[in-house]
Order: sequence, then structure tokens, then C-alpha cells
Amino acid sequence: MQQGSFIWGHREKQHRALDKWIDRVWLVVLLLAAVVLFSVNLGSLPLRDWDEGTVAHVAREIWNAPIGSLRWLYPTLGGEPYYNKPPLMHWLIAGVYSIVGVNEWATRLPGAILTAVSVPLLYCIGREIFRQRWAAIYSALIYLTMLPVVRYGRLAMLDGAAVSFLLVMMLCLLRSRRDLRYCLGVGVSFGLICLTQGFFGIFLGAIAIVFLFWDTPRLLNSYYFWTAIFIGILPAIGWYIAQIWHYGYEFAKVGLLNPSLNRIETFFAKDSQAPWYYILELLKWTWPWLVFLPQTVNLTWENRNLSWSKLILVWCGVYLLMISLMDAKLPWYIFPIYPGLALALGALLAETENSSFLSSSYPRSWVVSLSILAVVASAGSIYFSWGIPPKTDLQLIFAAVALTMILAAILAERGDGQFLRILFWGSYISLFLLMKSNYWVWELSEAYPVKPVAAMISRAKLPLNVKKIYTSFPYHRSSLDFYSDRTIIPAKIGELQYYWYYNGKDQPYFLLNASALHNLQLESMEIIDQAEGWKLVTKETPRL
Repeated sequence: MQQGSFIWGHREKQHRALDKWIDRVWLVVLLLAAVVLFSVNLGSLPLRDWDEGTVAHVAREIWNAPIGSLRWLYPTLGGEPYYNKPPLMHWLIAGVYSIVGVNEWATRLPGAILTAVSVPLLYCIGREIFRQRWAAIYSALIYLTMLPVVRYGRLAMLDGAAVSFLLVMMLCLLRSRRDLRYCLGVGVSFGLICLTQGFFGIFLGAIAIVFLFWDTPRLLNSYYFWTAIFIGILPAIGWYIAQIWHYGYEFAKVGLLNPSLNRIETFFAKDSQAPWYYILELLKWTWPWLVFLPQTVNLTWENRNLSWSKLILVWCGVYLLMISLMDAKLPWYIFPIYPGLALALGALLAETENSSFLSSSYPRSWVVSLSILAVVASAGSIYFSWGIPPKTDLQLIFAAVALTMILAAILAERGDGQFLRILFWGSYISLFLLMKSNYWVWELSEAYPVKPVAAMISRAKLPLNVKKIYTSFPYHRSSLDFYSDRTIIPAKIGELQYYWYYNGKDQPYFLLNASALHNLQLESMEIIDQAEGWKLVTKETPRL
């Protein structure tokens, strides 16, 4: 008996060692695949408006601050106090600026790397909640090949970093159920979320609290758990206290009570969207994985007594409900849902693979949906081949998607499980081709090219005291502020006329297009320079 027990124990140790080795291999493979996808062609396109331009501008002002200044603690935007979010991501970007200089690649790199790390983190969460390794693998691969995850993760935004910290928090939370030392990791990661997203981090923390209330309520009664949360959040609390101490009521009003007063929010938040706005975002951008959504919802609900199902239901359901009830709705607010959705889809695909030995066919709806996606992608490829000149990059991307869906549909029709491998590889290659192209930041085509206009403003060598330029463009472009190192303020025709004639002793500087120039009929006007249909004008200097 003792010899048998010894042999059994030795084999069990070998099995555990092999398991750990396989996990390490998958972590390295997933990390490498993510880094390649998130970093390729990262600095080829200009920064986009709203988020990227603002984040880069704040980071550059931190980097440019005199030695010994407290700009890192009290960040500014265009010389004015920046209340919108705590500056953790801005610190990271400023640190990269200090090494490689100011450029698009340096601006996007910290967020891209942090989001790439979230892929193996999701695998670790899958290994924690699923009995099968393949459920964790599929979850990580689905998350890696979701278009919104890759796109938002590559942009210089706060959301990719916040989601990475969220995954650290959830991993530590799951492990703290058997080892309370991981509670400290929960607190530290929650503090990092709050140092990145401010009070919006409370929504992400609510996911953890509701899950514990349903699954492991004893942890909510643990003194150690709440002490760890308090320790972790101390830096974020300290930052807010420092702002209130320094700015007083103004920060309390704008930074705490009404963040939508910040410029980054105003363009999107001025019109309230319907409560189902985020459901439509999911339906628009999460293909081809939405093919499996009906069966995924059914499987998750049937297993709602299990921890993995509770986590997914809380992760997706509670967070979706909270952001849907908010007045201000931004497309990237839904980013934290994608890891939870990927876990649910991964569970279904692993379950499907296990049951494939009992059944030789897949749901008919999968074959039909994949076929429809193949037709749509083929139509897209043909459409982009007709232009003069043809858009070869887009034609190739849609052709790759079409080929992937055609092969996957054929194999699924035959009951061949290899259709999943085709979907993963094809989706990864299609996304790689998109990121290699100049179309992955498609918002740049919605307005005039910003870099030539900014270069024209910089070329003009305006007086140092001129920091504000008024423009006839209808909305604020933070990327133009960043590239020109000026504050470009949108104004209506009547406002422009007032600034021109009644601006006191200050010399007015306007950035105008042809129609605004014609409507204004400005007197004593001097055209300083022009680019991309925009003219930089000012009043003629009186001759003595």
C-alpha cells in the first residue's frame, strides 16, 4: 500500500508539473500573439480626436514641466487645470516620451502593451474558473480576436489599461476565496483602476462586490479583505485630496460633481442616447463570435449555480445595466464587458467540442450565420475593388474575412471541429491585415487631415502670448491642439465677428474655411498661411 501511494503521489506531482509547464507555454504564446497584434503599425497614423489628442497633450505638458514642478501631481491641458481623470496613464506616456521623444508610437505604446497583457490574464482567469483548459484557451483567443478590443487597446486611451487592471483584480478575487493574501492584489488593482478612470472605477469594483455577495459572501465579512481594499485605494484617495486642497471648490464642482463639464465629454455627452445603445454596439462590432451568442446565453443561464456562470452573469449583466442607465454614453465604455463575454463564449465552445463526439453536426444557425458573413465580406471586397484607384488594403482584408467564413461554414456543415481553428486563425490574420493598413483609425476620415493644418499653424511662428485661435469648424479637435501646441476654439459666425471687432487690444487669430471666410467678410484681413482648404488669418498691422 505504501509503495502504491508513493507511486501515485509521484505521478500526481508529475502531472501537476506538466500542467504548469503547459500553462506557461500558453501564456507565452498568447502574450507574443497579443503583442504582435497590438503593436504592429502602431505609430503610422495621427492621433485621433477626443481621447488620444487630450491624453497626449496632458502627457506632453507633464513631460515638458520644469524640474521640481508639481505638474505630475496637478496636470494641465493647454495650461489650464485638467480635472477629467487621474493621471496614471499620462505618467506612463510621459515616461515613454522622456525615453524616445514625442510621437504617435510613444503615445500609444503603454496602453497597447497593457492591453496585450490582458490576454494571458484572461487565460489565467479561465484556468481559475473552468475545469477544462480549452475553455480558458478559447476565451483568451476570442478576446484577442475581438475588433473593439484590438482597436481600443491600440489607441492612446485609458480603457485598455483599466480593463487590464480589472482582470488582475478579478484574478486575485477568485484566488482570494482560498488564500486571503490575494486580497491585497484586489485592493492594489482596484486602486490602479481608480487612478486610471477616477470614479468610473467604482462601476468596475461593483462587479467584484456583487459577485462575492452571490458566490462567496463570507469574504465580504472579512476584515482582511476591506483592509486590503483601503490600502490599495489610498493613492487614488490621496490624489483627489491633493486636488481639492490645491483647487478647492472648482475641482469639487467639475472633477467630482459633474465630470461631463470637461471638454473631452462635451461632444459625445450633449445628446442622451437610448438605453439599448450598448447592445447595438455589441451587435455591430463583435462578429463573428456573436454567431454563438444564443447558445452561450442558454448555457450560462442553465449553469447559474456554478461560480463561472455567476461571474459571467454579474460581469456582463450588472455592468451593462449600470452603463446603460448613465446619461452620457461613449462607445468605449462597453470595453470592460468584452472579457466577460469572451469567457462565456469560451465555455460554450469547449462544451461544444466535448459533445462533438456524441453529435456529428453543429447548430444550423451557425452554418447559416457564417455563410451570411461570408457573403457580406465578399460583397465588401468586390465593392472596394471598384474605386479609382481601388482600395487594395480593404479589398484584401474583406477577402481574408470572406475566405475565413466560407471555410468555417463548410467545415461546420460537415460537423468538423476544425472550423473553430479556421475562425481563430482567419480572424487573427484579418485583424493583423487591418492593423497593418491605414484604415484601423477610421475616425480620421471624418474631418480634415489635422497634421498639415497644425504644421501650417506652427510654421506661422505666432507670438508666444497667442495661445488661443478661433475656428469656424463646428467642434473642438483635441488632436489639432496637440499637434499645433495651441488651443483651437470652435466658434459660430456671430461669435467670430464679435471677437474680430470687439476683442479689445488682443490681436485676433482665426482658422477659417472658404465658406466662413466668405460669410464673415472681415475688414483689414491678412492671410498668414493656408493648408487643406483652411486659412490662418489675422488683422492687418496698421502702417505708420
